[in-house]
Amino acid sequence: MDFSFTEEQTLLRNSVARFIEDNYDFDKRRAMIRSPQGRDPATWAQFAELGLLAVPFTEEQGGLGGTPTDTMVILEEFGKGLVIDPYLPTVVLGGGFLRLGGSSSQQAELIPHIVDGSLILAFAYAERQARYDLNDILCTAKKDGSGYVLNGQKGVVIAAPWADRLIVTARTGGGQRDKGGISLFLVDAKAKGVSMRAYPTVDGQRAAEVSLENVSVPADARIGAEGEAFPLIETVVDHALCALSAEAMGLHRRMLELTIEYTRTRKQFDQPLSKFQVLQHRMADMYIHVEETVSTCYMATIKLDAPETERKAAAAAAKVQLGRAGKFIGQNAVQLHGGMGVTEEMSIGHYFKRATAMNAMFGDVDHHLRRFEALTQG
Repeated sequence: MDFSFTEEQTLLRNSVARFIEDNYDFDKRRAMIRSPQGRDPATWAQFAELGLLAVPFTEEQGGLGGTPTDTMVILEEFGKGLVIDPYLPTVVLGGGFLRLGGSSSQQAELIPHIVDGSLILAFAYAERQARYDLNDILCTAKKDGSGYVLNGQKGVVIAAPWADRLIVTARTGGGQRDKGGISLFLVDAKAKGVSMRAYPTVDGQRAAEVSLENVSVPADARIGAEGEAFPLIETVVDHALCALSAEAMGLHRRMLELTIEYTRTRKQFDQPLSKFQVLQHRMADMYIHVEETVSTCYMATIKLDAPETERKAAAAAAKVQLGRAGKFIGQNAVQLHGGMGVTEEMSIGHYFKRATAMNAMFGDVDHHLRRFEALTQG
């Protein structure tokens, strides 16, 4: 199987890497996180100018007609640079719902604004009782004339404090854990009845607890058919798992690079730490975990267009590897840096925080191991 990249993908990688190196260094990232808004809107506008926000969308939708591999290339470089901008919630998740399930009018209205950087989306799906089950939903959407009224609570909605619109999962039928009866709705983040408690996350993002109290939305705010959204949700979340795996590739590579650089310069007993064989073995194990992350990410990305069971199993395997490798590489990277590894002034601790947060997104290692077993063992 040929895993080489096209010339266009190599150019895309170089362009993103150069932008991050020139405009997204560690000190600037720290300044963005500490700012009241928690990000720099000018950077998002530059992503739009570079065409990065247009990559997954077809030319008919105003995009560049890119492939999942193109998205993987972008996210890997974002992982290396610890990019905090809402690419995953807006382009991969929100854009994915519109691309794969939105009506022609929704696509025509919203996708151009994603592409030009003027629209930020957030996916409000998690609920307190649900753990990682996407179908465990208490939030309701009841018919009200030609529209709907939404009531419920959503937790840890990444990018919600920045979002213009929320994409909300809600029950229009069925029981709490039924896969049928789930619908998706576009909700204005500033609509009457929507309230948020915003907070910074451990990895530098912004999130919010979202409350929906008698929020009225028109019928055309629904994405897809009523009560039939769950297959679309699973598909788009699998795309998000592959995007997270791609980000993890960059994250893990960078943690290993920083550790190697540090052990070459830090001396103990008049010689660099990198000369000690036991530490060389530790870094060799870190390298193996990096390459395993790369392999599972490549496979999951290739399988996004495969039959449903293959796609789900590959995405679950990539998420398991992301979590296991992130923990092993991060813990060892911090340990080899010593006490400096957990200070705010050194980037390695920030990479580990991001790796830790990514493990919990859309299900941790144990959750996806069970999912993989169920999909592959019949």
